[in-house]
Amino acid sequence: MNLKDKVQTIQASAKTPSILVVGDLMVDHYITGSASRLSPEAPVPVVNVKNETTTLGGAGNVVQNLVSLGAKVVVAGIIGNDSAGGDLISILSKEGVETDTIIKDGSRPTTVKTRVLVGSHQLVRVDREVTDEVSETISAELIDKLNGYLDEVDMVLLSDYNKGLFSPFLTQAVIRAANARGKRVIIDPKGLNYKKYEGAFIIKPNRKELAEAAKTEKINSVESLQQAAGIILEQTGAEYIVVTLSEEGMVILSENGYSLLPVKATEVFDVTGAGDTVLATMAYFMAGGLTLEESCELANHAAAIVIRRVGSATTTIQEIIEDIERGES
Repeated sequence: MNLKDKVQTIQASAKTPSILVVGDLMVDHYITGSASRLSPEAPVPVVNVKNETTTLGGAGNVVQNLVSLGAKVVVAGIIGNDSAGGDLISILSKEGVETDTIIKDGSRPTTVKTRVLVGSHQLVRVDREVTDEVSETISAELIDKLNGYLDEVDMVLLSDYNKGLFSPFLTQAVIRAANARGKRVIIDPKGLNYKKYEGAFIIKPNRKELAEAAKTEKINSVESLQQAAGIILEQTGAEYIVVTLSEEGMVILSENGYSLLPVKATEVFDVTGAGDTVLATMAYFMAGGLTLEESCELANHAAAIVIRRVGSATTTIQEIIEDIERGES
């Protein structure tokens, strides 16, 4: 059975892959308008607001990609006890996502990134956030809630945006709880402390993140990729490192060697959010029973679709099938 047939089999299956996403949840707030004059108070544009929109950011991008593919999703994380947190829960609920594992912490705000846009230009970004580590009390509450769902899901994703959720205490507790139930853990990492990801099945950094975490020189060859991945594999005991290379595709590395998967795109407009698409697609198809190599091949097709579009985007199973067919013709 070829890869397209396998995808169609998963698409037609009565069993829907179920995935738990634990991650840094954020709200992306966009203010769009026009500007034709400078303020008399300071040499800055005066923006006449025309529209405001609110969307999911951070780990929410992974969630939306999984929903678009057709997965059943449970999302866990920490938000503030504020209106932005309420907006976030509302958006997730409308997507059909299980949100009972989201904890409200009154000591920190929901992370909100506000972008002011005039035409296609971003004038300023204003961030409202606290990135201190979440307390062990709140972490323990979240872990207790997760224990009620780990038996039900096929796979666990950790989407780390370095906003304070993934303390070593919480990260290790989640990985150990998942491993105890035979659930594979895939991590999209941030920061320099990869030791906290010990026990993960897959860690998925981009090239720059891998170089920084491994404390190596700039990665510009397969040999330097292997050297850096070897350091992280030794630190974490992970089975695989999957490195995304932007418009160059991705590479799967393990103690047994590597496999390079060139990107499928013929046009590249915007790579924003492509890493989240790759993470979600890998997890979805592995949860559906495909191998890591097959799932990464399909993630490359998914990434090729979204980087042809402007802004963070999602794709569907049908679009992936059509992209495979275009490559076959």
